[in-house]
Amino acid sequence: MRIPETTFNKNQATLKNLRFTVRLLGIDTPESRENRRARLQAKELNTTVRIVVFLGKKAKEFTEKQLLVEKKGKRKIYKKVYLEFDKQPQDRYGRLLAYVWLSDGRMLNKEIICNGYALPLTIKPNTKYSREFLECYKKAVENHLGLWQRP
Repeated sequence: MRIPETTFNKNQATLKNLRFTVRLLGIDTPESRENRRARLQAKELNTTVRIVVFLGKKAKEFTEKQLLVEKKGKRKIYKKVYLEFDKQPQDRYGRLLAYVWLSDGRMLNKEIICNGYALPLTIKPNTKYSREFLECYKKAVENHLGLWQRP
């Protein structure tokens, strides 16, 4: 995530071109590249790394579609989002931990789960929406949405 310009302390300090990595709270999508985590997911799901990566790319495409406004050549323009933090605003890797809200009032994290592109992942103390995410996940599986589609 890139923040073009932010003003703090009532215009006393302006910071430009800030970059943050945001980890979406409460969800776990398949990996979109072959790595150690993808191998672990393949073992957990009793499938191949190739399938995990394929499903990860599908989840990534869905997520980008929710955020993309337009594409101009290689340049992509994304929607404005709002971050909501839970008890822990950062993880040990320095990533922001957030619920991402789209300007139309939908929560991106929830949209990803409800459309079947992620599993719920609750890590204490960040549990604010865990019940909602679990319900969405159950409905997505029951209705064969996203990753749960029947071949």
